[in-house]
Amino acid sequence: MGPKKKKKSSGKKKVSKAEQLRLQKEEEERRLKEEEEAQFQAQQEEAARLEKERIEQEQMEKLEAKDQERRESELAELHSLEQKFLSAQQWKTDYRAYGKWEHYLSCDGSPDPTVLQEINTFMSLWRDDQNEDVQLVMEKGAQVLNLIEKLQFLLLDTPPSEITEKETVQYQESILELQNLLHQKYNGATEHLLKCQSVPRLEVFDSKELTQHSKDNVEEPEEEEKKAREEPSMPTEEEMCSDGRKSAVSFKENCNSIADINETEEEIEKKSEILDIPSQVQHPLTQEEMNEKEAAITDENIVDLQQFVPVGGVYHIDALQLPPQVKQIKDWSMVEVLDVGLQAYPYPPEEAEDATYPPIQITLRLSDNVMYFEDPVIARWDPAGQQWRTDGISNVTYERQAKSITFEMRAFYTIALLQDAHLNMPYQAWELQPTGMDEALLIVTTVFATIQIQMKGNQCMLSSVVVEEKDVLSYVTGKWLSPVDLRAVLKKAGVNIFPGAYSHKYVSVNKKAPLAEVRAYQQMALVASAFAFAWSKWNLEAGQEQVVFKVSEHLKADSVKDWSLYMFNGQKAQKLKITETSEAFSEELEEDSEFHSTLYHMLKDFASKEAIDKVETANFLFIDVVYQLLLATRVLTYS
Repeated sequence: MGPKKKKKSSGKKKVSKAEQLRLQKEEEERRLKEEEEAQFQAQQEEAARLEKERIEQEQMEKLEAKDQERRESELAELHSLEQKFLSAQQWKTDYRAYGKWEHYLSCDGSPDPTVLQEINTFMSLWRDDQNEDVQLVMEKGAQVLNLIEKLQFLLLDTPPSEITEKETVQYQESILELQNLLHQKYNGATEHLLKCQSVPRLEVFDSKELTQHSKDNVEEPEEEEKKAREEPSMPTEEEMCSDGRKSAVSFKENCNSIADINETEEEIEKKSEILDIPSQVQHPLTQEEMNEKEAAITDENIVDLQQFVPVGGVYHIDALQLPPQVKQIKDWSMVEVLDVGLQAYPYPPEEAEDATYPPIQITLRLSDNVMYFEDPVIARWDPAGQQWRTDGISNVTYERQAKSITFEMRAFYTIALLQDAHLNMPYQAWELQPTGMDEALLIVTTVFATIQIQMKGNQCMLSSVVVEEKDVLSYVTGKWLSPVDLRAVLKKAGVNIFPGAYSHKYVSVNKKAPLAEVRAYQQMALVASAFAFAWSKWNLEAGQEQVVFKVSEHLKADSVKDWSLYMFNGQKAQKLKITETSEAFSEELEEDSEFHSTLYHMLKDFASKEAIDKVETANFLFIDVVYQLLLATRVLTYS
């Protein structure tokens, strides 16, 4: 029985092995067949892909050839449109010349600030004028401020081809001399006021704590000193705003107490050597690759004025020694005459170096005309090093709602409130849209604010600045200004949306090739009368050599925008197939679209006749204003 079982088991094994071999053979045959089919399929797909690429390449070559054939004619047509920029430049040159002629004909006695002899004579005559009446000095000071503004405007607005280096230096020196003369006259008027009139009481608010602090640290003065303390002095500097209002910042002779400054307005006299206006308007893009001219700041207490800018003016804070007072003897008024003028009282006193003196506490009530988006940085002027420094100032408290700032300092300094110049960069979004014939609106949205600028003719106007859903800076909205003046007004108000030559060091920029960026601004300005432009997220993905933005024909202010995406590298424009909501960036052309050498002709393919007519008849001054603002904000790089 045993052997029979063994024989039956052996037979089953042979059958199983044969079956297995058969199955393996079938599997191998199936695998080979599938591989052949897959290989054939791959060959077919590759052939189809190559054929598609061949067709696409042929189409691209045809489009490129077609573009090259009409390139010369398109560039000639564009060149004809670009003559409007030259017309605008000539108009501004003629306008400046006309202004000089108008000044000459007016014969109003005011000097031409560009003529060295006239401005020197004006300053010499006022310097020799001994009339120190405060009201007259203020009136004359307003004239001086106007002359300074004219020179500053010329330095900003005059193209490099129309101003020599010698003239630039002359204008800068004249500005500095006028500022110094103004400072000197204010001091003289203040001294005169302190010696011929009774000194008014200086009202101090919320000073209980300060008074107690003073009592704890000040010894009992002698009678004459006590009387003087009851009649605090008038300001060492008269601080004027553009409307002529003044406010006082000063302290009493031998007064070691802590002082509180109330309602201090903007100081008009700037530190021109530090807050200097550029000598000429240099192309902002040509400086992106320039070598750094200044050494890196190693002292952390020194303010980097490429990153921080003074906002709200400069405050001169001094303690004055009361000048000799008038004495009435019968019908005579007698006063000692000193040649030294106003004398600052050193604090701490130089003769008591070992004594401990309390710090000076200052409270500044900030102007409503300035926006501080973050706590301002307080810096003091260092005359020896000719720089702004942050050391020597402590215990800073900024009250945003009350718009005041309190701080302590070891001595009397000239101080400024600084703000990061790039707080509003990069922009979150931007849009340029026509609003009428030769009218357009530029909207720039930043982290802190939304700024709307209206353009019309040769001027622009700040329509609104919205911060936290509230309109601010109403004092400058609704006023038509030149683009240069508008830039100055916004920067002065702390709303800077104008990158400088070094801004790329402090902002994460979407760097673009100058050729693509500048030509894009030029051609956007040329068609801005009929087309709206806006920010696109794909501009970040397009690389340095080309820019991407949204475009829509926009003939009526209330019409709905139908956005399309366009890409431009300065020499070739194309309409993209992707939309703003596509999953990935692609340079694939929109169906039935072609290449063009200019953005103007690219838009012309899809534009209405009415839109093209508006473009061709647009005023050259309007086009120039749009171009200036686009170039000033650099929305394609700083957003």
